Amino acid sequence: MIKHVLFFGALISACTVSAAEVIKVGIIGLDTSHSVEFTKLLNADTVEPQYAGCRIVAAYPQGSRDIASSTNRVPGYIEKVKPFGVEIVDSIDTLLKKVDVVLLESNDGRVHLEQALPVFKAGKRVFIDKPIAGSLPHVLALFEASKRYNVPMFSCSSLRYTPKTQALRNGQHGAIVGVEAYSPCALEATHPDLFWYGIHGVETLFTLMGTGCESVVRVSSPGTDLAIGTWREGRIGTFRGNRESRNGYGATVFLAKGLQRVDDFKGYGPMLAEIVTFFKTGVAPVKPEETIELFTFMEAADESKRRGGVPVRLDEVLAKAKAEAAKIPLE
Repeated sequence: MIKHVLFFGALISACTVSAAEVIKVGIIGLDTSHSVEFTKLLNADTVEPQYAGCRIVAAYPQGSRDIASSTNRVPGYIEKVKPFGVEIVDSIDTLLKKVDVVLLESNDGRVHLEQALPVFKAGKRVFIDKPIAGSLPHVLALFEASKRYNVPMFSCSSLRYTPKTQALRNGQHGAIVGVEAYSPCALEATHPDLFWYGIHGVETLFTLMGTGCESVVRVSSPGTDLAIGTWREGRIGTFRGNRESRNGYGATVFLAKGLQRVDDFKGYGPMLAEIVTFFKTGVAPVKPEETIELFTFMEAADESKRRGGVPVRLDEVLAKAKAEAAKIPLE
C-alpha cells in the first residue's frame, strides 16, 4: 500500500516507507538497457535512500516485435534481471496481478498504447520510457487514456534530470534567453526522425526553455539535423542532432547575464529517483502539456523537412494530430 505519513506540523517524505510497505514494481519490455539498470538500483542488496520503498518483482519481456536492435536484446536482458529476484511472466495481464505500479520500458514507442491500456484499466500508476509513443496522435491518445481511466502517468528522457539542467530550469542562474541543445540522433525507420534518439536533446531543450514554442524550421544534411524553434516571447531555442560526430549530450544556455554549459549527464539515477517519488505520491513531475509540446516540436520539425525547410507552426501540427487521435480507440 502506498501511504503518506503525516505528523503534527510536519509532512514526512513519502519516500520513507517500511519494509512491509514496499511497492511492487513490474516491468513491461526487456528490450532496453534501462530495464536492467533500473533493476540493479531498485533491487540492490543495499538500496540507496532515494530508491527505497520500491522493488521490481516481475517482468513481461516483450517490447518491440520487429526492431532487431531491440528484439535481439531480450534473451540477454532476461538473464541479467533474473539474479535480482525478478519473475519472468508470459503476459501483461499476469504481470498486473503481481504488481502495484509499472515501468513501461519497451524500446518501441509504437507498442506503448496497446501495452499501457491494460495498465490504465487496472488502475496502476505507470512511467512510460522514451519515446512515449511512435506518433504524435498516439502521444495524445496516451494522455487521454490516462485522464479517462484516472491513472497518473508521465514520460521523459533521463537528460531532463542532470543537476545543471535542473539548476538552470529552477532559475538559479537567472533568466534563460536561449538554448542550443545537442545529442546523438540515430534514426529508426519505424519512428519519426527525432523521436527515436533525438528525443534526448529535445527534452533538454524544453526542460530549459519551457513551453511556448510557436514554430519550427528544420535544416538537414546526411549527418546532422538542426531544428530551430521560436518561442512566443521571441526567444530562440535550437536542437542539433548528430549522427556522425560523437559530441555526447548537452547544451549551451544563454542567460540574461552570461552563459552556462550543460554537459553533466551521469546516468539514469536522478530520473529513477523521480519515478520512485511518482510511484509513491501519484504526482507526475512533468506536466502533460510540456511532453505534448516537445513531441509536437519534433513532428513539426519533420513537417518542415517534408516542406523543404519552411517554418511550420506547432498549433497547425497539433490540430491535425488531435483530429487523428480522436479516432483511436481507448477501450
